[in-house]
Amino acid sequence: MAAMLQPQIILLKEGTDTSQGKAQLVSNINACTAVADVVRTTLGPRGMDKLIHDDKGNVTISNDGATIMKLLDIVHPAAKILVDIAKSQDSEVGDGTTTVVLLAGEFLKEAKPFVEDGVHPQNLIRSYRTACYLAIDKIKELAVSIEGKSLEEKKSLLAKCAATTLSSKLIGGEKVFFASMVVDAVIAIGNDDRLNMIGIKKVPGGNMRDSFLVNGVAFKKTFSYAGFEQQPKKFLNPKILLLNIELELKSEKENAEIRLSDPSQYQSIVDAEWNIIYDKLDKCVKSGAKVVLSRLAIGDLATQYFADRDIFCAGRVAEEDLQRVAAATGGTVQTSVNNIIDEVLGTCEVFEEKQVGNERFNIFSGCPSGRTATIVLRGGADQFIEEAERSLHDAIMIVRRALKNSTVVAGGGAIDMEISRYLRQHARTIAGKSQLFINSYAKALEVIPRQLCDNAGFDATDVLNKLRQKHALPSGEGASYGVDINTGGIADSFTNFVWEPSVVKSNAINAATEAACLILSVDETVKNPKSESAQGEAAASPMAGRGRGRGRGMRRR
Repeated sequence: MAAMLQPQIILLKEGTDTSQGKAQLVSNINACTAVADVVRTTLGPRGMDKLIHDDKGNVTISNDGATIMKLLDIVHPAAKILVDIAKSQDSEVGDGTTTVVLLAGEFLKEAKPFVEDGVHPQNLIRSYRTACYLAIDKIKELAVSIEGKSLEEKKSLLAKCAATTLSSKLIGGEKVFFASMVVDAVIAIGNDDRLNMIGIKKVPGGNMRDSFLVNGVAFKKTFSYAGFEQQPKKFLNPKILLLNIELELKSEKENAEIRLSDPSQYQSIVDAEWNIIYDKLDKCVKSGAKVVLSRLAIGDLATQYFADRDIFCAGRVAEEDLQRVAAATGGTVQTSVNNIIDEVLGTCEVFEEKQVGNERFNIFSGCPSGRTATIVLRGGADQFIEEAERSLHDAIMIVRRALKNSTVVAGGGAIDMEISRYLRQHARTIAGKSQLFINSYAKALEVIPRQLCDNAGFDATDVLNKLRQKHALPSGEGASYGVDINTGGIADSFTNFVWEPSVVKSNAINAATEAACLILSVDETVKNPKSESAQGEAAASPMAGRGRGRGRGMRRR
């Protein structure tokens, strides 16, 4: 009776949606599995591409897990975690973005029956974390170092890593051609960590093989005034002056007013303006520079002035291109033309303006510091070139990682099968429920070779059985056997040069385990109705708050 008289306590605002308990956890797992299913078919050399059409009408064709995850407008709060791990894998390592989403989805899928049977999620989390540590230790043990090799050997090893990455992309058909280009570009920038030191320029037209690498800087010809045609288009060992100032006649910024008592004084004021610009141009010429680049405009007067003195000039050069020219030629960007000394001028062996497709490019090659490179990409459709750029970005990141952490592991699902075998073996030494959980973690790792087979149209069960048998050999000779995409059987990934940097795999397993543990540890979701209605209002009135307070402008005299 006393219990019936107790008043009902209202904690949360009316309309708040709360879901908790086992059903909530299972719902989150289902959402994550659905997201993993979207990118599942893009894995591996025979992976399919996704065409994503956004609300603005932009069309993107991509095979890259991170790009697909970014473009999918996922609203489910738990599934958003998978988007985050794909982004982190992309920024940290560059490749393995599909792998990381797939693994996280599979870990959760394996955990689902245990959750439904009433196992406490914390037990699962504990076992998954243990399995993750064991897996990463095993990767370190199996990794092969490429340190101490000569430059030529290192180049060929890195090219194989790049080729493995590119084999699953749209430009996989020309992977050898692009892999060597990427390796040359990464070696050219040396230890410089800035990725923008490798420029990628896209020129529609031609075919992929027309793409080329410039050991230096290349950028599209900027807007030019009359007189540009008369300038020389090729120099050997020129001095290069980099500016961040406008070289043109400037009208006053404010409505300046000058009172004159004598009309003859007017001419002196006009002359003063001309003298200022001529003084600037004269100082540029006296510096001895033969190529003048500026981030701001170089006007028609300056263009003609430089043309008369056999000097090449380009205005409105993009900021990043100017910075790359500065890094390559050893010059410094100047904000004034006064006191230009030789130390601030850059130089290169050859400067020329060249036709690429229907565009003209300014190319600086043979740069002394050589800490920059430019890849000029050719191809038919715009979407194709965009995807080629994304693929090259992945390959560049992989080669940089392999150079820094110089250890590689066997690809093609070999390392996943070996870790899976090792964890199954380890699980047998554990008494208690944890044995089952680590076993399920080991089974989840098999999703990579299985998906590689499915995407290539092979019988996954048959191939996996062969792999399990090979990896179970007591001698350990089958440790590097993975899926052979060409024949539909199994092959030694190491001898077939299917390699990937060990950091890709350890990062993917780590991130996927973290994400799975994070989702398993959530047992309640609370949706605040206020924030939802606020978002709805904001969406309904996008023009709200605009267009007010304009007032009338002051009348000009």
